[in-house]
Amino acid sequence: MRIFLIGLFAIVSAAGAPTPVLAQSEAGAEAGAEAEAPAAESRRGPVTGYPLPRYVTMGATEGNARRGPSRSHRIDWVFTRRHMPMMIVAEHGHWRRVVDRDGAGGWMHYALLSGERSAIVEQDMLPLYARPDTTSAIRAHAEVGVTGRIDECVPDWCLLEVGGYRGWVDASALWGVDPGETFD
Repeated sequence: MRIFLIGLFAIVSAAGAPTPVLAQSEAGAEAGAEAEAPAAESRRGPVTGYPLPRYVTMGATEGNARRGPSRSHRIDWVFTRRHMPMMIVAEHGHWRRVVDRDGAGGWMHYALLSGERSAIVEQDMLPLYARPDTTSAIRAHAEVGVTGRIDECVPDWCLLEVGGYRGWVDASALWGVDPGETFD
C-alpha cells in the first residue's frame, strides 16, 4: 500500500504505483454552464430556471462573495480554492447567492462559477471502488477534506476523481451531492 500526498491531505493507493509527492488536486477543466440538480427539487431559479438549491464548482482561482448582488456591495468573503463545490441558493441577474460546506458565502458573479461538479470527502479514508459495489476492488482511499471531481452519480454512488485516481464512492460520504442525485 502506498501513500500519496495531495496538498495537506493524503491519498492511499491500493495499487503498487510509485509514491510521488503531488500538488493539491485541481480536478476538472474549463468553466461551463451550470449543471442541473435532481428533478425532485420543486423551486426554480427565476433567472436560469434551474432547481434551487443546486451544486456548482468554483471555476475561478479567486472569487469575491459580496453582501448583495452587485459590485457596489461590500465583500464578505474571498474564496481562493479553485474547483471547490458550492451550493447556489438564490439568483438575481448575473449574480448567484452561494454557500460553501461551512455555510459561508455571499453573492458571486456567475462567470466565477462552473457547472462542472466536484465534492469534498466527508469520511476519513473513503474507499474508491472499481465499480459501484462494495465487493469490487479498492483502487485508493481518500482522506477527509480532499476535493475531487465528480464524473457521474447513480443512486447512492458517485464516480470521483482525485489525485489521479478514479473510483466509485458512497455518495453520502461527499459534500457537493444531494442524496439520491443522479447525473452523467
